[in-house]
Amino acid sequence: MSRIGKLPVNLPAGVTVTVSPENVVSVKGPLGTLSQKVDPDITVTVEGNVLTVTRPTNQPRHRSLHGLYRALINNMVIGVSKGYEIKQELVGVGFKAEVKGQILELSLGYSHDIYLMLPPEVKATAVTEKKSNPIVTLTSTDKQLIGQVAAKIRSLRKPEPYKGKGVKFVGEQLRRKAGKSAGAK
Repeated sequence: MSRIGKLPVNLPAGVTVTVSPENVVSVKGPLGTLSQKVDPDITVTVEGNVLTVTRPTNQPRHRSLHGLYRALINNMVIGVSKGYEIKQELVGVGFKAEVKGQILELSLGYSHDIYLMLPPEVKATAVTEKKSNPIVTLTSTDKQLIGQVAAKIRSLRKPEPYKGKGVKFVGEQLRRKAGKSAGAK
């Protein structure tokens, strides 16, 4: 059995799950609604406040889908009940971030500013305090989408290993390299 797949998903208070005949799982909670199409071979059942995912056979394909769909449904349940938050820090002289509606404006040391249109499901805030680096906070109910947006922001200026300048996640440990050493002749 799949270790992840056989674990039941506990539904917190206020979260309801419905499974349509086309095998579309809809999760509704206080923060919103998410839905996921599930492979027709995988069975999703809801009994009380416990959701279970089962597979028909022990084929490698069914085993991999079993754990996948259980994890996706669990992420949806957590998303509509608690939500997800990712914080990113802009390390560098003159690096700035500003949010105007759904547009994130970034100054990352290039000759131009970068304007990033955020999906409607993702909310962003930018905080800049004196003597500290700007921090961009992303919040959403969809774990996959918020991770994708955070990866896109990070790809605009990845942290470099010598001074650590760039966009990094808050709390992330970077591998630093030693710079040139003065050679004595």
